[in-house]
Amino acid sequence: MKTNPKQALSEDSLDQACAWVARLRSDSITSSDRRQFKQWISKEENQLAFTEITELWGDLGALSHLPSDTLFPESIPYPQSKAASCSASSETQKQLSSKQWTLPQWLMGGGLATCGAIVALWVGYQGMGGELKAQIYVTERGQIQTISLSDGSEVKLNSNSELRVIYNRNERRTELVRGEAFFEVARQTSRPFTVTAGSANIRVLGTEFNVELNPQSTKVSVTEGTVSVSETDSAPGLGPESVQLIKNEKVSVSERGLSPIGQTSPEEATDWTKGLLVFEKTPLKDALTELNRYLAVPVAASPQVEDKLVSGTFEISDPDSTLKAIATALDLHEDHSNSNLTILSPAHN
Repeated sequence: MKTNPKQALSEDSLDQACAWVARLRSDSITSSDRRQFKQWISKEENQLAFTEITELWGDLGALSHLPSDTLFPESIPYPQSKAASCSASSETQKQLSSKQWTLPQWLMGGGLATCGAIVALWVGYQGMGGELKAQIYVTERGQIQTISLSDGSEVKLNSNSELRVIYNRNERRTELVRGEAFFEVARQTSRPFTVTAGSANIRVLGTEFNVELNPQSTKVSVTEGTVSVSETDSAPGLGPESVQLIKNEKVSVSERGLSPIGQTSPEEATDWTKGLLVFEKTPLKDALTELNRYLAVPVAASPQVEDKLVSGTFEISDPDSTLKAIATALDLHEDHSNSNLTILSPAHN
């Protein structure tokens, strides 16, 4: 007779798996926490125990009602003292029995005590009629923020940017509303990670890539792994065009469709995360689009000069000096007559 692998799991490993879920209620996460979890999940029995908890919450239906990005990440949980766990009330246990859920035997013992707090949270949330809502992250001009998501993914959000995150049982969904972000996505084959940004849809399982949302297009640059990029819309009767990008490749997506795949480098894609702007024969119009993320007063190029090429490395911390350096190098005049917009034009001889 075959042995059910779930029954072979020890109560200790199941309790530990449930404790990881319980720790998600904390608001902080450290590198030490990540290392601790990676070490714990590397053992086969712990992986099986964590998988069983996944199936349990699917059976309970909790993942469709709770913000599962904070209660059930399937990867890197937040730390919390195990003392935060509490026993489920007798009423909660009656609710579990009345629904005839098939629960592992360990839940009827000490395991239920460990998970009781989360069950109670689910019942309370459901009773309030709560809906799954997006977590919204916004950076001010000049601010760069690092966001640790509950699945172990990390996002660096550039200046003057906005990101919305919604996780559920089946997918990890984000939207870059404005600005720029660099994504380091934890691999989960069962829950793809998607980004919507302007005219672009991006889909990955686990990789590293940069997304730059500009007024006319969205640029996607890959620094590790494989990324699928497609159009959000297409002409009637046609399916959205899509491409597969690998390491050191980039593509732009606009209303006109996908650009040819180009070559990039980690330095070019992530220069801003190091406090730098690096231009190499970049059209002035595009260079100013990046610079405008940091300037208090935006700048635009007149049609006569917008195609001039910019090369150089500049510090993000002093965008006004960067603008002056570009204007000087290209022999351009800065028109400040409009207090809300600076115009670069050919210098008067």
